Amino acid sequence: MAHPSSFQDATLTEAVRLIEETGPLEDSQAMREAAAGIGAAGRIAQRARILAERTGLASELARARIWAPWVLLALVAVIVIAGLSLAGNVLGGGERQINVVVALASLLGLHLFTLLLWLIGLLVPLGSFNASFGWIWMALTARVAGGQRGQAPVLLRAATRLLGQARLLPWALGFVSHAIWSLSFAVVIAAMLFALAFRNYTLNWETTILEPDFFVRAVQWLGHGPARLGFPVPDAQAVLSPTAAASSQRDWALWLTGCIVVYGLIPRAAFALLCAAVWRIRRYALSPDLSLPYYRKLIARFDALAPPSIVDADPGSSPHPAPRRLPRIDTTDTLMAVGFELPDELPWPPAALDMRGARAMRIDGSAAARRQLLDTLAQLRPRRVLVGCHAASSPDRGTERFLREVLALCGECRLWLFGTAADDEARRRWHTWLADTGLDGIRAGDALEPMLHDWT
Repeated sequence: MAHPSSFQDATLTEAVRLIEETGPLEDSQAMREAAAGIGAAGRIAQRARILAERTGLASELARARIWAPWVLLALVAVIVIAGLSLAGNVLGGGERQINVVVALASLLGLHLFTLLLWLIGLLVPLGSFNASFGWIWMALTARVAGGQRGQAPVLLRAATRLLGQARLLPWALGFVSHAIWSLSFAVVIAAMLFALAFRNYTLNWETTILEPDFFVRAVQWLGHGPARLGFPVPDAQAVLSPTAAASSQRDWALWLTGCIVVYGLIPRAAFALLCAAVWRIRRYALSPDLSLPYYRKLIARFDALAPPSIVDADPGSSPHPAPRRLPRIDTTDTLMAVGFELPDELPWPPAALDMRGARAMRIDGSAAARRQLLDTLAQLRPRRVLVGCHAASSPDRGTERFLREVLALCGECRLWLFGTAADDEARRRWHTWLADTGLDGIRAGDALEPMLHDWT
């Protein structure tokens, strides 16, 4: 599948699709300008850029890109201030007493809980990450850039849908969240080390119902990680008598700092790097899903705008392009029967098609009728389409364009040329015309039952 040129183009394309869910935009000029693009994805992206300029989506996205780093800096500033305040609370203010149990719970409790939720969300999508710093940053950016009546919420929905479709939503939001947590832990550790280096604190633990041996085992167990990085671990005697000596207080302080580094800073920094790596690997998947009926309809409309081929081409002219059709895996087991520009006295559909449960439509060749049929085909994606034509009628460029539009939205198309025995010469003209226009892959015949019998 071709991809838009950037995540910005993909976001605008998806945002335009969301807006048109409530009703199509007037896009005749945009379609004509975008038809000159290269590839289906390029033309769709160009159309979206033109419509985004007209509706204000492009300017709103530009404002969001400008405001995003400033909102992130403001959020980081709030987190730094909160980290300094938390460090001050842990250090006990003027009392110079630190309860190590309360300190660890205060500094690591919320962090471990949110990290666990993020890890679970990677395996089982939770459907929402509204509690993460990443989501808060995106929501605040959309609010600041768009105000109360802007279309930034549409851009936010488009971006999150693209991220979710590429399985990048938890990684993108997780990178922002992990980076902010890492900065917060760095600030807390720096503030604690500064205070512990130049002030005298007493570290201890308190309990009413727990046995002292519980704290001995907890300190030893939590100290395995910090010990690998060179942080000291208080022994059993120091744990049972934490105020016995100044050296024991130093071990307590470094053990507490090591726990924050190992169980707080390092995991968040490591996951931030992992999220960045996943983003670099998967960012090329950030593109709209062109298999959706909405985009299939646009592709068919662009095909219809292609310069018409001369029906009676010279033998030396370049061959007609091969018609586009849906892969069998992308179609549904549906039989569609279309009566195309039939005389009023000819009934449609025949009883044989009714017996096979075919979805029948009859169009008179008008633009509105064709548009309605293309919308239906884009939604159904039928595996088989039977087009009934009056054999005595003469095919023209409009017929060729119509058949190419139908082929682009189904798995296989067949042409039923019904009439009388006197129309045999006209049927031969149809077969010649199909070969000359590059549509000889469409099987044409005058007997309905044989055409339906081997159609699986």
